[in-house]
Parts: sequence; structure tokens; C-alpha cells
Amino acid sequence: MSEIKPAHGPKIIAVANQKGGVGKTTTAINLAAALAEIGRKVLIVDLDPQGNASTGLGIDADARELTSYDLILEEVELVEIIQKTNTKNLSIIPSTVDLSSADMELLSNKNRSFLLRKALRQSAMQNFGFDFILIDCPPSLNLLTINAMVAANSVLMPLQSEFFALEGLSQLMLTIREVRQSANPELRLEGVVLTMFDARNNLSGMVEQDARENLGVLVFKTRIPRNVRVSEAPSYAMSVLEYDSRSKGAEAYRDLARELIKNQARVTA
Repeated sequence: MSEIKPAHGPKIIAVANQKGGVGKTTTAINLAAALAEIGRKVLIVDLDPQGNASTGLGIDADARELTSYDLILEEVELVEIIQKTNTKNLSIIPSTVDLSSADMELLSNKNRSFLLRKALRQSAMQNFGFDFILIDCPPSLNLLTINAMVAANSVLMPLQSEFFALEGLSQLMLTIREVRQSANPELRLEGVVLTMFDARNNLSGMVEQDARENLGVLVFKTRIPRNVRVSEAPSYAMSVLEYDSRSKGAEAYRDLARELIKNQARVTA
């Protein structure tokens, strides 16, 4: 696979937080669906061995013959591994529990941190015309997450609006800095998005205040509310935009997609 760096290739965003249960996969699925809804062509790379993004977008376990494991470790061709979802403009590279062994297998590879970058930046990627690639990272700072950061242009961090939310932020920022210095000087923090936000809860307001005081404009204006429709949608193998298009959760992810595109336009102007 020949690596390229197209001048106008897809924007690659790693959706990462080493803490579980913060809305990482939910954000990857619904942000991707919102971008697809407004005409952007999007690919999700499910890099979590739990495979929740794959399940949440309706990819049955028996339909995951080739997965992100094969993409990284077996160099399977993109055309064989990318699957369309039921959502227009949205495709996925699925995952299974097989990916849980990848960390050990990567250790013996001298190029272990660059394998996903090589796979996603090969010339064949241009044939698909993706505007965005969202990488749903595992809830840890392991070699898979490092691969995602080395492959990505930026990192999007979902931040749960609850106690200790900011605790892991410094470690993730340190990891981003280390990857930028050692392997991917282009990498930047796309931003922090507040998830499970409850405006009636004083704690949510305190978390938001702390985040904005520490990170300023890096915190998205859009807040993702705690919304039962967002929680229900994955059990029906749908994004919340399909499950309940008019719900507060669906509208919030549409706002996030618009804000992301606006920020991108400002950076590239």
C-alpha cells in the first residue's frame, strides 16, 4: 500500500477518551450521521474491540468477516473491508473482539504506531471520496489509540458532564503532545464536546465552567444533552437522527456537525 498525503483528502478525526462511558462511541456514530445528513461522505473506523459502533449502525456480527484488525495487521484492501450502512453517505470499517489481541501483536512490529496511518492514507482511499473519517478509539491509551492519533489530523474528546470529568483530560493532552513531537506533527486537538449535559444539574454547569476556563475556544459551544432517545437509539441499530429525528439529542448532534464544519472552514481559510 503506497502512502500518500492528499492536499484535499478526508479530514481524519480520532474520537478518543481513555475513560469509558463518556459518550465516545455515541458521539462517533451520531456526529457521523449528522455529517452524512448534510451531504458529507463519512467513514467510521471502529477501532474498539467491543464493536459498539458496528453494532450501533446495524452491522451484524456474522457480517464482519473482515474488520479493522484485518486492515491494520493483514493489509486487506479497502474495497474489501469498507461496508455501507443503512444511512446514506455513511460507511464503516467494523470491529470484533479479535481486535483485543492487536496490542500484543503490534508490539513486535517496528512500525507498530504507523500501521493505521498507512492504511487510511493509501492512494486507494481517494476512490471513495470521503470527506471525513472518524476513528472510534478504545477507552484506553493503548497502541490502537496511538495508531489512531498518528493516523489522524485531529482528536475530538467527548467529556462527560460529571464529577472527575476533567481528571483524565491532562493525560490525553499529554499523549497528544507526545504523538505530535514523535510521530505526527500535524496532530491537534479538534476540541472537547460536553456530553450527557443536564442544564438542571449544578454539577454539569460546574464542569462546563471548568472546561471553558481551562480550554477556552477548544470547548465546542454545542452541548450534547442527557437524552433518553440518544440512549435508546443503539438498541435499534440506528443513530438518534434516524431513531427520533426531532429529539433534542438529534438536534444537538446536527449543531455539533455544523460547528465542526464551520471550525474547519475557519482553520483552512
